[in-house]
Amino acid sequence: MDGYDAGSAARHGPDEEPRDAVVPSAVEPSSVPPSGEPRTGVAALSLRYQIGAALALAVVAIAVCVHIGMVFLHVAPPNTVTKQHGKAIDDWIYPEFEQNWKLFAPNPLQQNIAVQVRAQVGTADGGRRTTGWYDLSAQDGRAIDGNLLPSHTQQNELRRAWDFFVATHDAENRPVGLRGALSETYVRRIVELRLDRANAAGESGVLERVQVRSRTTNVDPPKWSGEQVSDKPTYRVLPWWSVTADATDTAGAQEGSAR
Repeated sequence: MDGYDAGSAARHGPDEEPRDAVVPSAVEPSSVPPSGEPRTGVAALSLRYQIGAALALAVVAIAVCVHIGMVFLHVAPPNTVTKQHGKAIDDWIYPEFEQNWKLFAPNPLQQNIAVQVRAQVGTADGGRRTTGWYDLSAQDGRAIDGNLLPSHTQQNELRRAWDFFVATHDAENRPVGLRGALSETYVRRIVELRLDRANAAGESGVLERVQVRSRTTNVDPPKWSGEQVSDKPTYRVLPWWSVTADATDTAGAQEGSAR
């Protein structure tokens, strides 16, 4: 009776374990994550590398925040911060991150500015004639109109060159600073190439002098504004510039290579 009462353990010796007993697996609890899935990403790294990754992300985040703040201060209207730290802001922005627009612009450009040029041509009989005005801005506009992929030259070359000239010359068209002569040379080279391309001198003529002017007209305000502006154009006429023989030869060579 005692053997039957002891159950299956009674059929084994005192030092033997029952054959149907379950033996727990000898696996360390820390080697398997609670979720049962292996770790990935930053969590799979050791503590040292996790700290390094966190520091790298912090440095990148700080750099991005500083850059966004500098750009904002650069395009924002003048304020106390920009007046006190303007040098540091300019050192950060120029030249790689230059911005050509202003945030919160109180009065955006409301004028159409056209750059025009005419030439004085020496004829084969020793005389001279003056051409009419060539509207270079209108030529660029016609080239861009309907063009899905206009070139950077058609869009910006003439406009930026004139802006450069105006910014480096006073109201009397005298250069201000060292960049004035550079801007004048830049505009002169553009108009000479355009006149040569248009064959302004004719078959036997020689381009002797060129004159540039700008024609500015106001953009009509919306009808609901009630604002009244003049519809008469204003002109800024530059003095005549002599064309050297080297310039005409270079223009002809460049035009020939373009063809």
